[in-house]
Amino acid sequence: MDDTVIRVEKLGKQYLVGAEAPAYQTFRETISSLLYAPVKAARSALSRRTTEEGKEQTFWALHNLSFEIKRGDVVGVIGSNGAGKSTLLKILSRVTEPSCGFAEIHGRVGSLLEVGTGFHPELSGRENIFLNGAILGMSQSEVRRQFDEIIAFAEVEKFLDMPVKRYSSGMYMRLAFSVAAHLEPDLLLVDEVLAVGDVSFQRKCLAKLKTITADSERTVLFVSHDMQAVQSLCKHALHLEHGSLVDSGEARSVIGRYLTKISSTGNYRKWDGDEPGNHEVRLKAIEVSSEPGSDGICLSSRDLTVTMVFDAMVLRQGLCIGFDILTPEGVTVLRSYQTDLAEDHCPILVEGTNSWQCTIPAGLLNAGEYYVSPKLSIHNQYWIVNDDPVIRFEVVTNRAVSSNRSLRPGILNPVLPWESVA
Repeated sequence: MDDTVIRVEKLGKQYLVGAEAPAYQTFRETISSLLYAPVKAARSALSRRTTEEGKEQTFWALHNLSFEIKRGDVVGVIGSNGAGKSTLLKILSRVTEPSCGFAEIHGRVGSLLEVGTGFHPELSGRENIFLNGAILGMSQSEVRRQFDEIIAFAEVEKFLDMPVKRYSSGMYMRLAFSVAAHLEPDLLLVDEVLAVGDVSFQRKCLAKLKTITADSERTVLFVSHDMQAVQSLCKHALHLEHGSLVDSGEARSVIGRYLTKISSTGNYRKWDGDEPGNHEVRLKAIEVSSEPGSDGICLSSRDLTVTMVFDAMVLRQGLCIGFDILTPEGVTVLRSYQTDLAEDHCPILVEGTNSWQCTIPAGLLNAGEYYVSPKLSIHNQYWIVNDDPVIRFEVVTNRAVSSNRSLRPGILNPVLPWESVA
């Protein structure tokens, strides 16, 4: 018996530069759009962006992608922003159609993509639960058996009969994850929507995912920038770059090779175009140093400073600034991030260039090589920048000797005082 759940062959997705993604429409708006479609198509044909040669500007989000995933596999999908990870999940979820090739899927598919995908905003939370069950091919009695557990997990009992368009992004996220996790699809597709939100609920979600992935009959595709989460949940990994598959295999090995690719990057990164971010905030530069001109070599006896420079085009409360520090094996050493602070304690921005600095105390990190992944988000709502590692640095105990690790074991290396309590 063939136990292949996903078979992707020569899959490609092409987009027109500047084309807008389809937005949600009411039923009335949908009918109006259909009637207006011929006029809109004619205008669109005249207004499409073209190059100097008169050709349409297009790009391939996915290109010639082929792989197979077996039943019960838990596979992480990694790669830098723009690698095509989310586009792949949208095609597998039938949210968008491929431009060429095909993706063959066997079994019921549950997906957790960006907040809102799969929910009808005009329907209540209760109605959306049954709607999603029907989409998966479940009977009402099957959904009812899981209903109480879904609501208890999502913690939205008081708002169950309210239209979900009135939910906060956190409530929306909790209910969306709970529905996707409890309706027992054969294949679960998870994009990185869990990384922003209440910390306790993140832990709850990861614990539920571990329970799901322990089931040998459930197949999971997990897109994440969190290398430690990928290693914790996934046996295998796919590495995408520029829409193509560049590596696959055992998760730890793929992550190690992926992080090694940026080993030539120094302790300073500046963007002169294509900066990470959105219309609100764009990251301009990031640096780690223990002294001026350290060139990526940092002394463990000195404080380390992490400097982030970004442009603010829209001023609003609740911007969270932070970063992850990772080992070459993809283990998160620490996360300096402000989601655990109250929103009114977040940084006060100025319009234009902002420069913020964080200090890591001397002696905290052991000697070795580390990577830095920048983070910017709106407090517990959505990511603005959620990059994979973009710079590397090395900690040494003595500048004359560059060593991978000091004689003391462990990742952290603080000198801790002792005192007598007798």
